[in-house]
Amino acid sequence: MSLKKNSEIKSIKGNEGTSIKQFFHPHNTLNGIKYSLAQFTLEPGKKTKLHKIKSSEIYYILEGIANLKIDDDSMVLEKDDSVYVPPNSKQTIKNVGKENLKFLCVVEPAWKSEDEIILE
Repeated sequence: MSLKKNSEIKSIKGNEGTSIKQFFHPHNTLNGIKYSLAQFTLEPGKKTKLHKIKSSEIYYILEGIANLKIDDDSMVLEKDDSVYVPPNSKQTIKNVGKENLKFLCVVEPAWKSEDEIILE
């Protein structure tokens, strides 16, 4: 079993402009998972850099309101909304609310830096 306490996980700065807490990833989980799970935080008015990754992703909104662009589509996401992001999709998410945007991101296969390309 692998227990991860949010209060014990240090935030790191993401390449795309977010603050990230990596909960589960194959490198830090004993049972050999093939996906990763992280919590992202984005301040009001901020957006991630346009990027794409080779893996598929699922975003789940914990707090706040976001505008998510995936290729040519745009959508508003609020608390408890989730969305699938196909592999190699151009994407950016913007916090359009007045409080921090917090969301979970499941990446499968697990996120690797060499699989992410910043496009701006």
